[in-house]
Amino acid sequence: MMMKNTFYLGLIFCLSAVNAKAQVSTTPQGAQLQIIHTTPGAKLKLNDIVTFNATQSTDKDSVLFSTYKNTQPVKAQIRPSANVADLMDVFPLLSVNDSAVVKVPVDSIFKGHETEMPPFFKKGGSMVFKLKILKVQTMEEAMAERNAAMEKVKAESGKLKAAEAANTAAYLKTNNINATTTASGLKYVVQSVGTKPKPLNGDTVYVNYTGRTLDGKVFDSSVEADAKAGGLNQPGRTYEPIDFALGSGRVIKGWDEGLLLLNEGSKARFIIPSDLAYGERGAGADIKPYSTLIFDVEMVKVGRIKHESAKPATKAPLKKKNAVRKRVAVKKKN
Repeated sequence: MMMKNTFYLGLIFCLSAVNAKAQVSTTPQGAQLQIIHTTPGAKLKLNDIVTFNATQSTDKDSVLFSTYKNTQPVKAQIRPSANVADLMDVFPLLSVNDSAVVKVPVDSIFKGHETEMPPFFKKGGSMVFKLKILKVQTMEEAMAERNAAMEKVKAESGKLKAAEAANTAAYLKTNNINATTTASGLKYVVQSVGTKPKPLNGDTVYVNYTGRTLDGKVFDSSVEADAKAGGLNQPGRTYEPIDFALGSGRVIKGWDEGLLLLNEGSKARFIIPSDLAYGERGAGADIKPYSTLIFDVEMVKVGRIKHESAKPATKAPLKKKNAVRKRVAVKKKN
C-alpha cells in the first residue's frame, strides 16, 4: 500500500511542445530527462520551495493528472530523493521558467510491488511527467507568503461574520423575535413545551423540521405542506420525521445542541449561526458561506437508551462504625 500511495501522491507534474533536438540525460535514480526550454539563472537546490505546473500521463498520452485541470500549481520542498517517482533528483537540474519532460520506468516504480501496477501501465513502459517551473522561494519566503495569505483570509472572514451578525440582528428585529442565546451562539424560541422529559445524548430522536435561510427561502423540509408552500421540489421524498442518535455528529452542531433543550413533544425555532451550521463553505446553491439558518422543529418522539447514572459515594456501615467506637472506648477504659 505504501508504494501505491507514493504513486498517487507523488505523481504531480506541464510544458510546451517538445523540441526533438533537446538532449536526453539520465538522472541518478534512473529517469530520463529532456529539457525542452531552458533559461539562464541559478539551478534549484535542496530545501528550496518550488512552485510548478505539471501533467502526468502514460507513455500512450493518456493524462492521469494535471494541475491545469485542478487550476492550481503544485508547491513542494526539494528534499533528497527517496524513489524514482518523486522526481527530487530532477528539480536541481532545472531553473525557474524551465520546461522539461521526464520519463520514469514503471518497472522501477513498482519493483517488488508488481501486483499493484494499474492496468493502464505495461511492463517496460514509462510514466511521463511534463514540468513547468514557475517560482522558487526559500522556506522563510514561502512561510511569509503563506502567513500573509492566511491573514488576508482571516480579515475577509471577519468581515463576512460581521455581516452575518448584522443580518441576523435585522431578522430578529424585523420579525419581533425575542430569542434565548446559548454560550455557543445558538438562538432558540420554544413555541410549545412537551410534557415528557428532554432527551440525552445517545437517545434516538424523531424530528419534523423545515429549514429556511434568513430571507425566507425553504431549502429542506420533512413536512409536505411546508415543502409545497415553499416551492421545494423533493422528488421521491417520504415526508415523515427523520431519526438519528443525538450527539453522534450526524447533524449540524446547532441541532445536536438545540434538541437537548427540548422536551419530547416540544416545538421550537432555532436560529443557528454559520459556526454551528455549514460555516465558510456553505451547502449547495441555497446555503451560502457564512449563512445563519432558521429551523422550525418538532420533537415528535424520543427513543431512550439506558444511561448510566452517577453512583453516590458509599458510606461505612453503621455496625462497623459502632464497632470502632466500642474498641476505642474499651481502650480508654483500660
